[in-house]
Amino acid sequence: MEHEHQVPIWFFIGALLAVYGVVVFGTGLYGYFNPPEHKVALWHLHADIWWGILLILVGSGYTIRFWPRRSR
Repeated sequence: MEHEHQVPIWFFIGALLAVYGVVVFGTGLYGYFNPPEHKVALWHLHADIWWGILLILVGSGYTIRFWPRRSR
């Protein structure tokens, strides 16, 4: 009897988090090198850059951890 090979949903969630992290990090870098005329409070902390890095790390961790493997 053959078994279905299922891909874990956490693999896709990790990949999506990593992609969002790249987008957020990219917009953070753009904002860093092209600062707005009117800055918001705590702009100097560059939360978008840190948040993008965090999303990339968490998303990559989930993607690597739940990478689809062939079961024997």
